[in-house]
Amino acid sequence: MPTPSPGDDGDERCGLLPSPVRAGSGSAGLRPWAALSALARSPEAVFGCAPQSTIGRVTGWQEIGDRVFVRRYVFYDQNIGVVLGDDACLVIDTRISHRQAEEIKAHLRELTPLPVALVVNTHGHSDHAFGNRVFRPAPIIGHEGCVRFLDDTGEAQRAAAMANLPELAADLAEVELDPPDRTFSEHASADVSGRRVELRFLGRGHTDHDIVVVVPDAGVVFAGDLLENGATPYFGDGFPLDWPATAEALVAVIGDGVVAPGHGDVADRRFAEEQLDAFRAVAALAKEVHVGARTLDEAIVAAPFPAADAREPLERALAQLRGELDRA
Repeated sequence: MPTPSPGDDGDERCGLLPSPVRAGSGSAGLRPWAALSALARSPEAVFGCAPQSTIGRVTGWQEIGDRVFVRRYVFYDQNIGVVLGDDACLVIDTRISHRQAEEIKAHLRELTPLPVALVVNTHGHSDHAFGNRVFRPAPIIGHEGCVRFLDDTGEAQRAAAMANLPELAADLAEVELDPPDRTFSEHASADVSGRRVELRFLGRGHTDHDIVVVVPDAGVVFAGDLLENGATPYFGDGFPLDWPATAEALVAVIGDGVVAPGHGDVADRRFAEEQLDAFRAVAALAKEVHVGARTLDEAIVAAPFPAADAREPLERALAQLRGELDRA
């Protein structure tokens, strides 16, 4: 069990937080799960490859900071993070099923014999949280909104993923949804066997509950899906008008360090700034459409993403401008 930090900077102490109260459906800021989830898109269209869950189809552990590692899986080109302490370790995100989570555990044994003291969910999409149960009894921490999101949409996410990934349907049917049991609203920190790890909610973006994981002594930030390298970020549950400010805060947190996006190549501040510029452009174009200065089709052509991907973020931004995403 990680030792909680003293909370001298106002952090919520993740080692001592009570079990969260589960919210009902219809929470503010969430739309019904009618569109494809982040994991229900065609992987060939998104990443140019079919999903793979076999142990042989991964890139191996990459040390991106002192005792901070990423393993990049072909399935959704996803990054799983590990922070090693003196006697235990922390795992960041758990993939889309119990079987994929077991792969993480198998690969973790290649890296270290240390036990897992804490698991972090960067957000509640199925590829980041559906493997949670495999890591119990380790505590799992996430934003308080992650619990609500999994409660409200978990079964719909499962159904969408089963329909769109029939080869994984049997595995997905066996998944036991297990939301975080440690939550926070803005800041939290944990001592992972001698190493301080910081968890921060910087604002709405990819969802209304994305968090980043900062390893200060290594200069590494895990950004979750607030950043996505090599593919257009997923906006289906996003808040395009908020995302620029959140990404700007993230750029400041990265500083001169290294950032691991939820998917794709590990990068640096410059990459994060490029994505920030794209998020700003989407928000600005949507505002022009909203006031009649452009048509939606014109905005799609001018958008920083391929035309096939640009409609969703613009339409989502327009819905936000109409106040539709914040209705209870």
